[in-house]
Amino acid sequence: MSLREQAREAVRTRIVLGQIEPGEVESVINVAATLGVSVTPVREAIMDLANLGMVEIIRNRGFRVPVLTDHDLDEIFRIRTMLEVPTMTELVQALDGAPVPQFRLLAEQITDAARTGDLPAFLDLDRKFHLGLLELLGNERLVTMVGQLRDQARMQGLQKLADQGELTQSGEEHIAIVDALEAGDGELAADLMRKHLTHSRGIWAGRTEGTA
Repeated sequence: MSLREQAREAVRTRIVLGQIEPGEVESVINVAATLGVSVTPVREAIMDLANLGMVEIIRNRGFRVPVLTDHDLDEIFRIRTMLEVPTMTELVQALDGAPVPQFRLLAEQITDAARTGDLPAFLDLDRKFHLGLLELLGNERLVTMVGQLRDQARMQGLQKLADQGELTQSGEEHIAIVDALEAGDGELAADLMRKHLTHSRGIWAGRTEGTA
């Protein structure tokens, strides 16, 4: 990847993890220093993220990550559910029993990252898993929409859950989804994806499913 792309992915990860405080004006120079790169690729990366709606440019000052409310996160969750759950049934039909070893490997790697608390790897692999499954259907707009919804979420409680060992279940849910896809059970795959996204909604809020 180019320096611009590397900077964009690094800043994206920091935003999603809540490491860049929402609502606070952040200096491009400070971010560049933190990442250990020059200002130019970071400035270009921030412009890219602004076009995606992940940050707001503050003229002559830097940028700001928008503050999200629980209502915002609920909206993101509901839309992802409407898009990704029925897609699992369609995907089972498209696969027609074909194995997907690349996604089983990703699911195992996600689980390993959850167990070790490697949050950047967890997010990167989780993104590749979800968007990669959608890419199998050849609908680029669907992939783009879900990718943007993922970027708009914040996971400020992820570190706490990782420290408590509670991300492992989320990782294992990916393995169960792969099992259902390869078994040709569209109804089960859709149900597992719905439950996984519900669990993920709790993770976004820094809590396990069913807690307040």
